[in-house]
Amino acid sequence: LLAKAVAGEAKVPFFSLSGSDFVEMFVGVGASRVRDLFKQAKEKSPAIIFIDEIDAIGRARGKANFSGSNDERENTLNQLLTEMDGFGTNTNVIVLAATNRADVLDTALMRAGRFDRQIYVDLPDVRERKEIFEVHLRPLKKVADELDTEFMAKQTPGFSGADIANVCNEAALIAARQGKAAVGRQDFLDAVDRIVGGLEKKNKIITPEEKRAIAFHEAGHATVSWMLEHAAPLVKVTIVPRGRSLGAAWYLPEERLIVRPEQMLDEMCAAMGGRAAEKVTFDKISTGALSDLEKVTKQARMMVTTYGLNDKIGNLTYYDSSGQNEYNFNKPYSEKTAELIDKEISKIIEEQYQRAIKILEDNKDKLHELAEVLLDKEVIFKDNLEKIFGKRPFEKTQEAEVKDTPVSES
Repeated sequence: LLAKAVAGEAKVPFFSLSGSDFVEMFVGVGASRVRDLFKQAKEKSPAIIFIDEIDAIGRARGKANFSGSNDERENTLNQLLTEMDGFGTNTNVIVLAATNRADVLDTALMRAGRFDRQIYVDLPDVRERKEIFEVHLRPLKKVADELDTEFMAKQTPGFSGADIANVCNEAALIAARQGKAAVGRQDFLDAVDRIVGGLEKKNKIITPEEKRAIAFHEAGHATVSWMLEHAAPLVKVTIVPRGRSLGAAWYLPEERLIVRPEQMLDEMCAAMGGRAAEKVTFDKISTGALSDLEKVTKQARMMVTTYGLNDKIGNLTYYDSSGQNEYNFNKPYSEKTAELIDKEISKIIEEQYQRAIKILEDNKDKLHELAEVLLDKEVIFKDNLEKIFGKRPFEKTQEAEVKDTPVSES
């Protein structure tokens, strides 16, 4: 999209092609294609060349090339390096490139005079998502007047531009299926659910006993997250199967730039709330907590090995931002440290599990009440939780903080 915008604004000849266009079976074809491309660009100069997925030819040389056979890619890269900043000068030819794997690119490509300006395109924030929604709403035939793009931007944290385009498309399909004249707010919310969770499967065969277990599992997540200060605010809880999940609790996470240990621990505790609820209610556990366990284990491992948030391991990280770690056969720590890491990960998770069990035992009646409402209605929202638990004690302070903080224009 950025390349298209540049092409439109530049008003000069624009050559666009993909990195894999240079990769060919025959020896020397890639290098000759690079030469031809720059020759054409020089003749039409000033001109812009855009190479998409540059990592197809720009991968670091001499690494992970265990076969030793395909030198063709290296020749192509060498030719590209020569053309971009070699002995001959290519005046008035600007080269842009895009990749998702900047970590595997050859260091020679990133030197001054070649790709010396790097622009990291991050996921859009709230204001950017609002503007992206406005772009993708234009092609829709009719949109309901009450649709608030700011509300939609807040409902889609972590969504990329492509995801937002997908949401708009999905919302239009949902509205058309229901024979509506315009695409409304609920259609968009259903589209977000569909993209995040998968397709609803109301005809899935579930025994009453399983349904009860799922209801208590989801009620456990809702109860624990409601009682924790740093857990993400709950939007709704459902026991309608979607995609591979049998039920889900939907949250609206804050968009944080830095995360503190207590925030991570509260999120882990909320994730363990499902299994804890099964234990507290039925004194049995099931396989239903797989995705929760996966998420929690990943977070605990990151705390210990990546962010240095563990007292025993200390201020160490085994994260390698250059991506060279993939090619090492040895771990960057000893066997003894590996054992310690495993112990610490397990300890963090078990502590949060016990904490979730304690919260649920203290609020057992409310947990049962919530699960019964969930079994009856299948989908419940924040208002239902407020009826049972009362207002969430932490919410007001958060809102006040948000209002008082001035937003700096970047």
